[in-house]
Amino acid sequence: MELNDLLRIAGIGLVIGFLHVFFEQTGKKEFSFFLFFVAYIYIAAEMLRFLRIFFSEIAEFFQWLSMAF
Repeated sequence: MELNDLLRIAGIGLVIGFLHVFFEQTGKKEFSFFLFFVAYIYIAAEMLRFLRIFFSEIAEFFQWLSMAF
């Protein structure tokens, strides 16, 4: 996971937050809910990708550790 990944997710979160507030203020609650739902699915997919990278790094570390003995 790199800084670019975190900044991209933070930027998308800010845009989603502003759009959510905009749709709530204009009375378009169904658009606001749909936007929140799509953002939740996107962030869940990104977190799964980060977890896959994390566990592969852990597996590589344990392989390196077992070769050291």
